[in-house]
Amino acid sequence: MGDDVDMVGMAGRVTGTVGPGLVGEVIVRIRGGAEHFLAHPVHGTGRLPVGTVVTVVEYLPPRTVYVMAAYDN
Repeated sequence: MGDDVDMVGMAGRVTGTVGPGLVGEVIVRIRGGAEHFLAHPVHGTGRLPVGTVVTVVEYLPPRTVYVMAAYDN
């Protein structure tokens, strides 16, 4: 697995609730498949429930991302 992929700006879907004080999980389509990443909310973001479409704002190799909701609900 190469860590040279620029994940910032990629879309994903929450598979384990992401929120302040929580380490959640998201799935992102990347490298010809779908991979799970540990996820934290960006500062000022509330809870993101399972199923929320998110955008990757920061990537910390090898398996951690910071995300925010892709759409206002």
